Amino acid sequence: MNMKVNYKEIGLMVGLEIHQMLNTKSKLFCECPTLLRTDNPHFHFLRKLRPTRSELGEMDPAALFEFKKGVSYRYEGYEDGICLVEMDEEPPHDLNREALEIALMISLMLKSMPVDELHVMRKIVIDGSNTTGFQRTALLAIGGEIYVEGKKIPIQTVCLEEDAARKIDEDKKRKEVVYRLDRMSIPLIEIATAPVINTPEEAERVAFKIGQLLRISGRVKRGLGTIRQDLNVSVKNGARIEIKGVQELGLISKIVEFEVVRQLKLLEIKDKLEKRGVRKEMIKNDFVDVSEIFVDTKSKIARRVLSRGGIALAVKLPGFAGLIGYELQSGRRLGTEFSDRAKYWADVGGIFHSDELPSYGITLDVVNKIKQRLNCDVNDAFVLIFEEKEKAVKALNAVIERAKEALDGVPEETRGANPDGTTHFLRPMPGKARMYPETDIKPIRITKEFLDELQRRLPEPPEAKYEKMIKIYKLSSEMARKMIESYHLDLFERIVEKLNVTPSIVASFLENTLVNLRREGFPVSNLSDEKIFLMFELLSRNIIAKEALPTLAEYLSKNPGVPVDKAVEELGLRTLGMEEVNSIIDKAIKNNISLIRERGERAIGPIMGIVMREVRGKVDGKLVSELVKDKINKILMQGK
Repeated sequence: MNMKVNYKEIGLMVGLEIHQMLNTKSKLFCECPTLLRTDNPHFHFLRKLRPTRSELGEMDPAALFEFKKGVSYRYEGYEDGICLVEMDEEPPHDLNREALEIALMISLMLKSMPVDELHVMRKIVIDGSNTTGFQRTALLAIGGEIYVEGKKIPIQTVCLEEDAARKIDEDKKRKEVVYRLDRMSIPLIEIATAPVINTPEEAERVAFKIGQLLRISGRVKRGLGTIRQDLNVSVKNGARIEIKGVQELGLISKIVEFEVVRQLKLLEIKDKLEKRGVRKEMIKNDFVDVSEIFVDTKSKIARRVLSRGGIALAVKLPGFAGLIGYELQSGRRLGTEFSDRAKYWADVGGIFHSDELPSYGITLDVVNKIKQRLNCDVNDAFVLIFEEKEKAVKALNAVIERAKEALDGVPEETRGANPDGTTHFLRPMPGKARMYPETDIKPIRITKEFLDELQRRLPEPPEAKYEKMIKIYKLSSEMARKMIESYHLDLFERIVEKLNVTPSIVASFLENTLVNLRREGFPVSNLSDEKIFLMFELLSRNIIAKEALPTLAEYLSKNPGVPVDKAVEELGLRTLGMEEVNSIIDKAIKNNISLIRERGERAIGPIMGIVMREVRGKVDGKLVSELVKDKINKILMQGK
């Protein structure tokens, strides 16, 4: 979708919520390890969850709806990694002091003001991701700031909370969702910015800056799934939309851009509906059974549903002709949003609408008959569903509700991020009655002495490292600037401080090689920090040459399950000994002695090419060049 947008003119406001796993030995409220498991679980148990009222007697509407779905939750666990706390069979233990210390240090790095006394709260979550039906969270600090390209980005809050269980599987027929408890209660820090971000690119830069700060603390977990971003996006006359679960940093700007376009398109639809004189009271729940129209249909889905006792149910949407098929995001239309709502509220497969018909075996004659039955005018549209009657009614009720919201423009809701940067309806926006005190955990006083001690232990900020990059690591001024702005800054320092490698080689790999591989389509996000460290460890031990790094990175990115040392063997990248290298060079010279005598020093290039075809990636190219030159020059000297 090529839509030019003036972000200042439309009043774009974006706020970020960064959730990062802390690298602690144990979980937030018990002594279980913070390890994500891939082996088969040892046991499982089944639960149903029920919503509870807040201390004011109010009930969160989103939680109530999830309960009404009647879903059961199967939890998987490990005898050596899950205890009664995660199973909600035992009260939580005292809050993890290591997690508190790490989170407070990060708060101080953000210049946030820690609270005097920490109180743990319960936040209602009834999608099954917590066995308790709530998530434990605590406000840790308020205020603070970071600077991105000279602009001050205020920090609103810093919280310490427990992570949720991992969703493993879902069986819609049995109404059962499977979660694994290894991730549940791993400590998380949540950092929320003020909504002062005004462009998609700025949102990405702010997330990058906070992510870098978290990494240089040296106390957070690394790898895919250990950090995720939630985005709050709004435009003038639109609504605040919460977009959950963005894991890839490089996707943030695209998600914001697409969400802006979606909201602007929805506002366009609102204007078109108003110009057509459509009012909410005109959009009625007058559903019509049109099953008899499909008696001899060619539509496979219609035949299948009707043959098992289902119905074809339709509803008229006055003034919506041409608008249900209106594209909001790439491949997503207003009709897609209708379908998302129907799927959420009625658990159906999908809907059909008149803007996309005739199609799917539904002919123009059938479309006209439905329009006639519904008394549709030229500007009217209809929505059609094939389902059992109860589900069909629920689905169309959801469609009607969403159609009425189209007259408001942009409905407030929580959306999920898709891999292509588009979003889908996730659930209604949570209400304000979802927090209440945790009575099983005593408050914790945060003293000035404790904070002063943490302040003395804070790592130096990235901006203070420039001189070190130049004087100690001997980087060029350009590469030094790249590194202090790099997401890999902490990894760079870890490698050069622990291994005997040339810093410029490490910096070039992290900031040039990986960037080039990403542009070429290699999934470099599969390269964990640990794998990159192991690659340079092999380089420091002369097991591989620096020329092998790109080839090894390409292979490991596409084969993330292969260990680094095994990949080296499979690719034949192990460094050649000097005896082997000299033998290969001598053979190349011997086979091309006439070329050398004929061209003299101009033969060095061709001979070098012959040798490198055999040794590339297995030995330092500079060393090979020196050896080839030396050997050829000796031959030429002997000829004189």
